[in-house]
This record gives sequence, C-alpha cells and structure tokens, in this order.
Amino acid sequence: MGKRLRSQRLGRGTPTYRSASHRFKAKIKYKSQETMKGRVVDIIHDPGRTAPIAKVKYDNGDEDYILAPENIRIGEEVYHGSPAPIKPGSILELGEIPEGTPIYNIENQPGDGGKLVRSSGTYASLITHDIDKVVIELPSGELKALNPKCRATIGVVAGGGRREKPFLKAGKKYHALKAKGKKSVVVRGVAMNAVDHPHGGGNRQHPGKPTTVSKHAPPGRKVGSIAAKRTGKRR
Repeated sequence: MGKRLRSQRLGRGTPTYRSASHRFKAKIKYKSQETMKGRVVDIIHDPGRTAPIAKVKYDNGDEDYILAPENIRIGEEVYHGSPAPIKPGSILELGEIPEGTPIYNIENQPGDGGKLVRSSGTYASLITHDIDKVVIELPSGELKALNPKCRATIGVVAGGGRREKPFLKAGKKYHALKAKGKKSVVVRGVAMNAVDHPHGGGNRQHPGKPTTVSKHAPPGRKVGSIAAKRTGKRR
C-alpha cells in the first residue's frame, strides 16, 4: 500500500502544515458602517501576513487595525466612511472613490470586511463607474465588476520592497515560511520512490505515465496536470 501524498497530508490539518494563528496580531476586517475619524497610534509587524498593520484609535473610543498604506506614520489621521478626504488610509465605498485611484483591501460583497488585494506592495486601480457596478483592475491585470457599495482603502499596501532583499540562507527562508504554515522545500514526485508518489520509482527520473489526470481521480492519484485542457508551451 502506498503512502499518503503531500496534498493529502496537508489537507488533514496536522501541526506540520498548520499556521501559528495564535501568534497573529489581529484580524483585518471592516467592522463598522458608521462614519468615524481616528488616529494611528502604532504600526505593528504581524508574522502572519506580508504587510505591516496600523493600530487606529477612533474618536468614539473604539480601537481597530487596518493594513498600513505606504507613507503612513504614527499620529496621522485616518477616516472611515463618507465624507472623507481622498488620501492614503481613508476607507470609502467604491462608488465614492474617483477613477484612477489606487485602492486595496477591497470587499468582494458589501459587508464581507475586505477580501481582495491585501499583500504587501499591491494595489488595484479603479477604472470606471457605472449605474450599478464599479470596474476595477486587479494587480494581475484582470478587470472585475463590483457593487458600488463595496468598501476599499485608498493607497498602496506598505512593505512593497519585501521581495527585493535576498534571504541568503536556507534557514531564514525556512523560518519565514514556517510562520505562515508553509514548507520551504518541496520534493519532486519523480525523485521519490514508487511507494511515495505516482510519479516515483524507475531506473531514471521520469513520470512513467501521462501526467494529465481527471478531475474525478481519487485523492491518491490526483497529481500532475489536473483536468488540463491543454499542456505544453503556448504559441
């Protein structure tokens, strides 16, 4: 009998593949619908995400956390809800944001708290307004139509130069990914024994069978190109 694949072990949710969520500083989510003005009291490193977070204290006494935009500093004022100035850190509905403005932490549905564009250094651009929708351009270049009532934060997520500094040591890469519940080293299937992987075994490293599998394949055989419409280089 063969051994479980990496994807099967990962899905089981053992501590090896589980992120250390008890070390995460805060959950970033738009909570209130009311109009508020606050002040940044601290900027915090969160090991669970790639971007720093800003601790905001609002005039009504509430404290909350937002993804820090570029160039924000302690003591700066931020606004939640209309009317608010068009400046980094302001949280507004998409229907109230001018076209061409960089935005991040965008709601997919009104009230879901923010789902899109949350990694360090990323931003989306607001392309156009329509009667019942707003079109934005995601960092991938995809155009997406959203409800004008969806909220977003103006600016660019801080920490954009994160990938420019090299790790230099394998151990640093290991600990950086371990903090997020990821493995730093991934072994190829063809380098394994036949008992460990469908592509393993043989006198040389080769899959030994077609790497395209059905989307209905059982979990132990679901490796390679799953339900691929085509393979090879695009011409």
